[in-house]
Amino acid sequence: QSFVSKAEMQRSEMAHDSALSKFKAEIQSSQEHHFSSLQRGTEKLRTDIDRMRSELRYEIDKVTAGQRLDLNLERGRVRDELANQSAETSNLTNKLDREIHFLKTQLEAAKYDVIKYCIGTIVSVMAVGLGLLRLV
Repeated sequence: QSFVSKAEMQRSEMAHDSALSKFKAEIQSSQEHHFSSLQRGTEKLRTDIDRMRSELRYEIDKVTAGQRLDLNLERGRVRDELANQSAETSNLTNKLDREIHFLKTQLEAAKYDVIKYCIGTIVSVMAVGLGLLRLV
C-alpha cells in the first residue's frame, strides 16, 4: 500500500489546479478568438451584402432609366410617324380636292360645249329647214 503524504497531495492538487486554470484560460482564449473571428466574418458578410445591395440598386436604376429612355424614344418615334402620316394624309386630301375641282371644271366646260354644239346644230338644222321651206 502506497500512501501519499499530505504535502505531496497538496502539490499534486496545486499542479492539477494550475493545469486546470491554464486549460480554462486556453479554452477562453480560443473561444474569444473564435468569437472575434465570427464577428469579423459577420461584419465582412454584412459589408458585402450592403455593397451588393447598392450595386443591385444601381443596376436596377440603370435598367429602369434605360427602359424609360427607350420608351420615350419609341413614343417620340411614334409621334413623328403619326405626324408624317397626318401630313401625308392632308397632302393626299388636298390633291384629291384639287383633282375633283379640276374634273368638275372640265365637266362644266364639256357641258357648255355640248350645249353650244347642240344649239348650233339645232340652229343649223332650222336654218337648213327654213332654207328648204323657202325653196319649196
